[in-house]
Amino acid sequence: MTDAEGVRLQKVLANAGVASRRVCEEMIVAGRVRVNGVTVTELGSRIDPERDIVDVDGTAVQLDATKRYVMLNKPTGVVSSMKDEKGRADLRQFTQDWDERLYNVGRLDAETSGLLVLTNDGELAHVLAHPSFGVTKVYIAKVRGRVTPQVIARLTKGVELEDGPIAADKARLLDTSGETSLVELTLHSGRNRIVRRMMAEVGHPVIELVRRQFGPLHLGTLPAGRARELTTVERGALLTLSRSADGAAEHPTSPENP
Repeated sequence: MTDAEGVRLQKVLANAGVASRRVCEEMIVAGRVRVNGVTVTELGSRIDPERDIVDVDGTAVQLDATKRYVMLNKPTGVVSSMKDEKGRADLRQFTQDWDERLYNVGRLDAETSGLLVLTNDGELAHVLAHPSFGVTKVYIAKVRGRVTPQVIARLTKGVELEDGPIAADKARLLDTSGETSLVELTLHSGRNRIVRRMMAEVGHPVIELVRRQFGPLHLGTLPAGRARELTTVERGALLTLSRSADGAAEHPTSPENP
């Protein structure tokens, strides 16, 4: 590409919503911007937004304005599909605010609520949901019985399931009330209904299950049944995670149901 080709870097960054053009110029001069992994400090630099990869302070920037990234707090009773062949309630009802055709990144089973990412970025969806790249996920489970510290230790040490051993990255007891307990589990496994199976194995079947975190994304106060676009910061964090895993997924994902 000659100097006369492409678009000025500061204009590309401003159009991507990073900051005003003047602030973007300051970022470039300060050495905070990289193009294809190389720090760029020349204000006259031009790039190809369709091909070049840009990050600011190590956080990826999406230059394609047609890409959409949506956070949904999936309610219970809804299957993780855009069109359910059995006629059950599916995800289409939550995508009406967007013209783009969105797809879910991974799955939550029908009776599990919580954070689900919807996007039209097929590459990101395949990478982040692929079993070979385990995105960290945080769940809160309401379970039967009074969970003891010994049970928490067993969850992190590992339990044996029919499809092999599994251990939580982290586990902690949040509350015990009457004959139920609240347990927070952090996992990177994408195995089918893994949280429910782990808790059943340690003698505390799940009553309610919600996913509160997916990678760098937190559900926050988003009500059940509501969806919103990711903020610029959230989008950058998700793209950074996806790019770090680039090449880990060579084939489309298999279903994942915690």
